[in-house]
Amino acid sequence: MSKEKDNAIANNKKASHLYFIEDTYETGIELFGTEVKSIRAGQVNIKDSYCDINNGEIFIHGMHISPYEQGNIHNVDPMRKRKLLMHKSEILRLEKVKTQDGYTIIPLKVYLKRGKVKVLIAKAKGKKLWDKRETMKKKEVDKKIRQELMY
Repeated sequence: MSKEKDNAIANNKKASHLYFIEDTYETGIELFGTEVKSIRAGQVNIKDSYCDINNGEIFIHGMHISPYEQGNIHNVDPMRKRKLLMHKSEILRLEKVKTQDGYTIIPLKVYLKRGKVKVLIAKAKGKKLWDKRETMKKKEVDKKIRQELMY
């Protein structure tokens, strides 16, 4: 059991329904001061975001961080692409994922770790329609079993 509590600020709940999660990586993220304040206030959404690798650097696209209310001219575009901070060897490993058919890199969670904003990203393979149906059936069966055990 881990002593650390879950400091998740934003979760991508859609990810487990749409993808098979294979590998996960913890990354830092390059932010401006007002963006950090907005994230600490919980004003972040990663539902439709994805990661892309360009020139040996990894970026997150589609991550929405609401502008900080007390920030005036220092607020930036809420939908801008943001650089993720990873080791070069990890980026090269993930770059191979781009060439594989059906694979993508998606963010799963934004959280705080020792005061720093971290993003948990995953190498994921897209599910087909029948895979989604199987997952839903399995969840329904598990739910019925839990209900029967309650009584």
